[in-house]
Parts: sequence; structure tokens; C-alpha cells
Amino acid sequence: MSQQSVQEELHVDQYTLGLVGPDQEWAGTVADGGRVTTYTPPGCWGPMITPSFRGGHEVTRPIRVEGASVGDAVAIHIRDIEVTSMATSTGSMAERDGAFEDDPFVDHRCPECGTTWPDSVVEGTGEDAIRCAECGANASSFGFEYGYTVAFDHENAVGLTLDKDGAHELATNADEVMDIPENARQHPILLYEPDGMPGTLGRLRPFIGNIGTTPPVTMPDSHNAGDFGQSLIGADHDYGVETEADLEQRTDGYMDIPEVREGATLICPVAIDGGGVYVGDLHANQGDGELSLHTTDVSGTVTMDVEVIDGLELDGPILLPNEEDLPFISQPYSDDELEAGRDLGAEHSVDVQENMAPIQVVGSGATVNDATQNAFDRAKTLLDMSEGEVRARCTFTGGVQIGRLPGVVQLDMLAPLDILEERGLGDAVQEQYGL
Repeated sequence: MSQQSVQEELHVDQYTLGLVGPDQEWAGTVADGGRVTTYTPPGCWGPMITPSFRGGHEVTRPIRVEGASVGDAVAIHIRDIEVTSMATSTGSMAERDGAFEDDPFVDHRCPECGTTWPDSVVEGTGEDAIRCAECGANASSFGFEYGYTVAFDHENAVGLTLDKDGAHELATNADEVMDIPENARQHPILLYEPDGMPGTLGRLRPFIGNIGTTPPVTMPDSHNAGDFGQSLIGADHDYGVETEADLEQRTDGYMDIPEVREGATLICPVAIDGGGVYVGDLHANQGDGELSLHTTDVSGTVTMDVEVIDGLELDGPILLPNEEDLPFISQPYSDDELEAGRDLGAEHSVDVQENMAPIQVVGSGATVNDATQNAFDRAKTLLDMSEGEVRARCTFTGGVQIGRLPGVVQLDMLAPLDILEERGLGDAVQEQYGL
């Protein structure tokens, strides 16, 4: 990665072929405190059915942040998300025998001619549409176990699932309807024209499923997390690792946390000089847990401001959601609550810890329990507390939320502001919540 001129505002519309790591070409360099706008293609399903991809997403090339060095952190303030797709298809997946070796998201091969990561062409619509450019066989690794097609209203407020005729009509113009960016290399999932549960209305609230900083080793973008990363252990392909410890180099950019949306701030570890911020896997909506393992992938633009936090060494991301997205007991105290607390403190002769602030520590692991323990370990280090105190504060002033099954969580609590200030998080937290 060569260094580039520093820009106050940077527009990014170049993407990787499903990989993140230090060998990816920079998209550009943005100033510390500068603004980045990305034009992102859909995430999971398009890359999943395109056999030339090495991972399950199509994320932006990494963005270098001026002054970001290993051992720092980068705060990403998400200012705006605009969905540009008019529809998408999604659902639960079925793997196609013979179209991959160890991992259907990574080591693709044509089931007929055996070409690895083959180029492909589109012939017609439906689940047989993706064909190997070498021999003409169906080369996609995935079909739908149960799928559906969703059209969005003009305000992107609601989506409606379509019947067979509606899904087919959109499939015939899939690239335009999904607004696949010019530089993207995926096939649009609308081609598959699934038509399950027609007439179902759903609320939309867009968020970013894969956003963060570049890990110090190259890995599939869809495996930069402790749950999906498990399939890299012992894998016999270019991105396999030997042990669980090797996954500690991940930066957990792949979170699928619905609260990573407009107005939120995400604070990420810097594992390579420059940080290497990347964005992808934009979703129109998702219920907690992403129970189908996939949701409504869309194209869109993301606008974010980035700033370096010197010396804040992290093992994984910290999320500062919108206040309305916080659990009730994790929201900042109101004036009335503080007054009641002071009265109660006077009654019992104890000083009230008034200066508290919300914080969510992201954890990931093979299971939800493993992810929660990972979050406990990260919170212990971050806040210099025993695990017992972390558990107590999370029970009394927070909790744990599931981003994605099987193993991404948010561990939230109200933490003492003086500790957050010592760690360099005070400004970000106070700005986020107006404290």
C-alpha cells in the first residue's frame, strides 16, 4: 500500500474482490477529521453467487486516515446512509454440492471443469443463471433454501415482498433495479427471482453490516469476525489459519449490528498504519440476530467523518449508538433521575456517581456465549475492571444484545466518565450524547 495525498473530503467507489488485509490497494487518504463518502454495492448475496469472489461481501478498498498508527483507534461518525437500490432478494441459503471445496463463501470452483474462482456470465434468470465462462456450467455456490424478493417504497420506509410475476419482472432488469455500481463485479441477486411470503410488509431502517478497520493479515471480508472466522481454522485454501489464536488478528469489522446506522459512532482498532477503514454490506433492515444469516442487501451511499484517537489501543470495536437505540437502563440519566439519586444518596449517606456515560463493547466468538466472554475480556482491559465488576455494571446499568447469531454481541453499560476520559474516549462519548 503506497501513501497518497491527503484529502479533506474523499469519495470512494472502488472495491475489493471479497478480501480485507494489508495487501489491498488504498482507496485514498483522508485527513484526520475529514469526511468520506462511499458508494457501496450490495453485500452478501451478490458476491456469494459470483464465483470469482474470495469472500462473501464486496467492500470498499481501504481508506488511509492521516496520522493513524498501530495502537491508536479511529472514530467513525456515521452521518448519512442513503439506499439507492429499489429492491432486493434475500432469504436462507442452500449450498450447491461441487461448487466449492472447504468453504462455499471462499474457495469456489466450477463443478464441471474444476476452474477455481472462475469468471462467470449471466444467461437468463433464475438459480441456473450464473454460468462458468469456461464451460457454461452452473457455477454458483448458493441457491435459496427459502427466499423472497422485496420492493421498497420511494421513501425507503417500508418494503413489500412480491409474488412470482413481480419477482420475475425485476429480475429482467436486475442491475438497474439494484443500482449495481459501475466498478462492482458482483451479479445481482434479483436474478434468482425468489417469491416466498408474497404481500408481507416490513419496516425499513438502513444500517451497515460490515464496517471497520483493516486486519494485519489478509482474510475474506465476510470472515473478519470471531463466528464466521471459525471456518478459516484448518481450512485448506489460501486464507486458512491453523489455530483459534490466529483469529485474534481479526478486527471484527463484520458485525451485522442494526444500531450501526446513521447517527452512531463506531470506534475501531488501528492494526495497520493508516487504519484502512472500509465499508460494505449495507442493509435495508434486519431483526436482531439476523436469523436467516442474511437480510436485505442493498446499494447505497454512506457519509462518515473520521478522526484518530491517539493511544487508544483496542482489541475490537466500541459502539456508541444513537441514544434512542440504547436499552432503557443504559440511557444517560435525566435531570429528574439525578435529583432523585441525590435525595436517595443523602438518605443513605452515599455519594452518587453522576458522571456516567453509555458504552457498548463489541465481542465475537464461535457462539453467543463465546462472544459475550470476548466482550467481557475486552471491557475488562478497556476499563481496568475485574470481570465481576463488568458483569455487575452490565447487569445493573446495561446488558448484552445479539448482533448476529451465532456469535456477535454488544455488551452495554453506563461507565464512569472519568475512566473513559483517561482512556481517551471522553470527547467521543460526550459529543455523542451531549454530556
